Amino acid sequence: MSIKVLIADDHHVVRKGLALFLQTQPDIEVAGEAKDGAVAIQMCAEIKPDLVLMDLDMPVLNGIDATKRIKREHPEIKILILTSFSDQDHVLPALEAGASGYQLKDIEPDELVKVMKKVMNGENQVHPKATSHLLSALSGTHSREKSLLQELTRREQEVLIEISSGKSNKEISSALFITEKTVKTHVSNILSKLGLADRTQAALYAVRNGLIKP
Repeated sequence: MSIKVLIADDHHVVRKGLALFLQTQPDIEVAGEAKDGAVAIQMCAEIKPDLVLMDLDMPVLNGIDATKRIKREHPEIKILILTSFSDQDHVLPALEAGASGYQLKDIEPDELVKVMKKVMNGENQVHPKATSHLLSALSGTHSREKSLLQELTRREQEVLIEISSGKSNKEISSALFITEKTVKTHVSNILSKLGLADRTQAALYAVRNGLIKP
C-alpha cells in the first residue's frame, strides 16, 4: 500500500526536489504541494493525505500552527516535520502540536523514506540533535500531571518507557516478553489513562514527568 504524501514548504526548489525524489519511490505517491501552512490545511481537507512533510518557517501560517489545526481536524493524518531548526523553541512546540516526527533537512533521501515509513507504522522519529534539545528542555520540569502516572500499572509504565525510546510494538513485545496484541492493549490503556492522542505525546509526557531521565 502506497503512502499518500503532501509536501508543505515555502521554497519552490525544496518542494520540487522532494517531489521528484519521492516520485521515484514505488510505494510513495506525492498527492500535492503547499507553499504555506494555510494552503497545507486546505489541501489536507481536499486530498486527505496519509502523511504531511511539514516545514516550520513558512509565511501566512507557520508549520507549528498548521500542524495543530490539521491534527485537530484530521487526527488520522501523520505529520513529519522537515526543517533546518533543531533548537528546543521549535522542537518541543512542534511535537506538542501533534507531529509524529522531527527531522532536519540534511537527512539523506533514502533515510527520509525509511523515517516516513516508520512514522506511518506508528513510531515516533526524532532527529538526535532535536532529541538532545528536547530532553534538555523537559528535564527537571515539574508537572501537576505527575500523579496520573500513578494510575498506570507497573507493566504499563514499563511499556511507556519502551515507547519513549522510540521502539515499535514488535520491539516492545520482544523486550518485555509479551505478545504484540498485549502491547497494543497496554498502549491503548496508557493513552486513555493519560488523556493523550498518540505515542509521541506519551513519550513527551514520560520525560516531562520524570519517568525517563535525560
